[in-house]
Amino acid sequence: MATYLEQVRASNGKLFQDVPVTEEGVDTLQFLEGAEVVVKLFDLLGNKAFAVVQNDLNGNIKKVRDRHAAKPAESSTLEKLVRNEKAEGKTTATQGLLWLLRGLQFTYTALKRSLENPSEELSVSFTKAYEATLKQFHSFVVKPLFTLAMKACPYRVDFFQKLGQPQDVVEQELGAWIAALEKQVVQVQTFLVSNKYDKGL
Repeated sequence: MATYLEQVRASNGKLFQDVPVTEEGVDTLQFLEGAEVVVKLFDLLGNKAFAVVQNDLNGNIKKVRDRHAAKPAESSTLEKLVRNEKAEGKTTATQGLLWLLRGLQFTYTALKRSLENPSEELSVSFTKAYEATLKQFHSFVVKPLFTLAMKACPYRVDFFQKLGQPQDVVEQELGAWIAALEKQVVQVQTFLVSNKYDKGL
């Protein structure tokens, strides 16, 4: 039986290790396709409480996708998209990208922690990841919603069973996917911060 990530690739879903990264930056549309795989991954957690996380990711994906649709030639990579939007004095897609990266950072931090700590339940891994990433940016209104979602995680063993068999292959594939995701997120976050594109957003 194919693992979850193998099924994603077989159905033409985009895994982060397949997203092109060139000297010009990270391919915009393929990165967004990879982010959509993250949104669907939350379905495996099997609780409606995670809708708040999925809605946040989807909303920010849409902001970036809308900019690409409006200015495809100037938005072929995430870096080009941000530069060109800044030149027009706009920030909508850049703000969406900034928050999308934060959400993806939270996700890979949680999954990476779970891989490295197999005896730790997902609720702990996700809570610790939230505290280390998104929590500092959230208002007092949003924090309780995300905190509730973290506590709604299934047992780790049940989640990893949904990712497929054999488990050693699942963990190897998940590790490679997380590593590619982290590398691209860090690259774009570094670009945003070093050029001060994140200021005031």
